[in-house]
Amino acid sequence: MTTSPATVPESAVHDYDLTTDVLVVGFGCAGASAAIEAARAGAEVTLLDRAGGPGGASAMSGGEIYLGGGTPVQRACGFDDSAEDMFAYLSAVLGPHADTEKLRLYCDGSREHFDWLCSHGLTFAPRLYDAPTWMPPTDDGLMWLGENAWPYTELARPVPRGHRPETEAFGGWLLMEKLADAARAGGARVELDTRAHALVVDHTGRVVGLRARRYGDEITVRARRGVVLTTGGFVDDEEMLAHHAPHLTGNGKVSAGLDHGDGIRMAAALGAATRRMSVTQIALSVVPAMIARGMLVNAHGQRFRNEDVYPGLISVDAVRNQPAPWWVILDEQAYDEIPTGERWGVRPQHVTETLAELEEATGMPPGALETTVGVYNEHAEHGRDPYFHKNARWLRPLRPPYAAIDTRLGFDNAGRHKPGDNPAISGFTLGGLHTDVDGVVFDVAGRPIRGLFAAGRASSGIHGENYVSGTSLGDGTFFGRRAGRAAAGKPAGTGAGA
Repeated sequence: MTTSPATVPESAVHDYDLTTDVLVVGFGCAGASAAIEAARAGAEVTLLDRAGGPGGASAMSGGEIYLGGGTPVQRACGFDDSAEDMFAYLSAVLGPHADTEKLRLYCDGSREHFDWLCSHGLTFAPRLYDAPTWMPPTDDGLMWLGENAWPYTELARPVPRGHRPETEAFGGWLLMEKLADAARAGGARVELDTRAHALVVDHTGRVVGLRARRYGDEITVRARRGVVLTTGGFVDDEEMLAHHAPHLTGNGKVSAGLDHGDGIRMAAALGAATRRMSVTQIALSVVPAMIARGMLVNAHGQRFRNEDVYPGLISVDAVRNQPAPWWVILDEQAYDEIPTGERWGVRPQHVTETLAELEEATGMPPGALETTVGVYNEHAEHGRDPYFHKNARWLRPLRPPYAAIDTRLGFDNAGRHKPGDNPAISGFTLGGLHTDVDGVVFDVAGRPIRGLFAAGRASSGIHGENYVSGTSLGDGTFFGRRAGRAAAGKPAGTGAGA
């Protein structure tokens, strides 16, 4: 069991080991962004992190950043975009209950935020990866994240907005390399191997610093202007998951292994409110290029979503609403058409000449898969999918021999089977501290906690009940900037992205 932190009254502090204007706790993308902007606003900044270096979950991520509104990369790839179309798509895909105030600011400020990222050395190749995927194996700078799939094509102009740093495959390391360098170059002092565990509060209730442990010793840091919590989510804390997001307990963690909810716990000890604590990203071990060309079915042999949509939405539907196991069904032609780099080394567990044999091999009810594939083929012959509206580009009747892939086995992006009791499912948390658009943390009575700010996965950001790639790094960097400026005392309305 994790020990709950206790707030420290300033009267109990006899001496401070460090003093700074703005103390940023957590050196991921949100923390780095907060430090950069606080320093630009004229504050002395100290960055503190429990790890031995910067990056955290941000550095281990795919690196996609959700940006739009007409970036140079979008225009170079032949797409016109607007903040309105971006807002319409994100409102639908991140909902229900997306934070529309934060989302509106994020969309309106997205074009400027792109320029800010580029000003710190990030580059994005002006090429589009034009197929469903978790993450392109190329260095293409733009990718689709479900904008061109039904029902979102009915709600907003389809425009790709997944911006990827110019490196192949995982790009989070490059994003963090540039932001960490910018934070240090801006004058931020960095204290590593230091784990914060309690906030220091003065007699008026204002946060004025914190206590931390470094190599077994206690240190106390004073923050003259504010403390910004960017400590990440709580996916690595099974106790917190059991309380708030039990569907992820015992499953894979998308993290650096350090997301124990430290910032959320410290603020909660002071009476801070939380929001959306049950909301998570979920990734099911499916290859998007396979299900787009074939189908994904539940234990009853039934389809339940158009397979060309963002795969995270399919994952949520499967894990939270559909009976397991979940099977990928395709034929030989579909498998052969998939580029080798997009197969992730995954091969079928069952191959049969008839659907009846495949039903028996997978334990599906007799006749169920025959019915599903029969209806699918009948409409695919005419380029239609009237029940789930998959794009005609991916429609083709499936022919024998048929194959099935068991998603329960799980695999990584190299096709290696993952260990664990349930390796098919992995994710991270999206709920956190209740903040305003400038990162000010509110208490359970709805009052601002003076001197305390939060951003990134330690806070509840733009998300409602859903997630698409790039909205975590995008949210973290955008609102991290605003929190940094607010903590430094920059007047409201002149913050980052305002």
